[in-house]
Amino acid sequence: MTGRLTDRVAFVTGAARGQGRAHAVRMAREGADIIAVDIAGPLPPCVPYDSATGADLAETVRLVEATGRRIRAAAVDTRDLDGLRKTVDEGVGDFGRLDVVVANAGIAVPEPWDAITPQSFRDVIDINVTGTWNTVAVAAPHLVEGGRGGSIVLISSAAGIKMQPFMVHYTASKHAVAGMARALAAELGRHAIRVNSVHPGPVNSAMGTGEMVTRLGAAMETNPQLAHMMTPFLPTWVLEPEDIADTVCWLASDESRYLTAAAIPVDQGSTQY
Repeated sequence: MTGRLTDRVAFVTGAARGQGRAHAVRMAREGADIIAVDIAGPLPPCVPYDSATGADLAETVRLVEATGRRIRAAAVDTRDLDGLRKTVDEGVGDFGRLDVVVANAGIAVPEPWDAITPQSFRDVIDINVTGTWNTVAVAAPHLVEGGRGGSIVLISSAAGIKMQPFMVHYTASKHAVAGMARALAAELGRHAIRVNSVHPGPVNSAMGTGEMVTRLGAAMETNPQLAHMMTPFLPTWVLEPEDIADTVCWLASDESRYLTAAAIPVDQGSTQY
């Protein structure tokens, strides 16, 4: 590793496992201390895969500490603005600064359009959009006050560039995240704060556990011709969380210091047709 984030501090949401854990560990390996949150408990009933646990978040703590860096972790729902603010404020108090924000927490729910309930629509939007906004709202003031600039990375999806069949609410939420990144980049640019969105395709994570595959398959049966909307150009269909973390770490570093308001696909070309 290059030490490209030496002595910086990064705030990561959804950090108990999967992509969030990969982002936290990768940035720690590059020298960053980490403020980490995750709901680490039950997700809304509409979510068909297994929820993260306190043990998952504890494992992220162990992996970050194994790099020699510090971490402050808390079980917080990103919909809880006050809880997020308390955690970030205390983390900045402990570590003395904040340089990077990775708004990673989100949920995906496969449902044909006419099976989406008002509650499941609200749950997806509340977590994926409002939760992302809350993350920026509590963290960006610390970047401004620090006077050193910084990098904010919003994790969207390939569905935020193209679309994901059988996930109208998810697709809408991830397009909103991409728009949020561009709008924030415009206003925060005067403080040398960059804001970009990252758009992964399929990733090997806990989102594939529980009833997720069964539910997605059942949704696809309602309109089979849409089943291959996300066919990649490259031979690898599913990436590992660490593959996305490579891009996030680059965006957090000075190597991307003039890149802002960009929507970066890490999707093997699947959104390009």
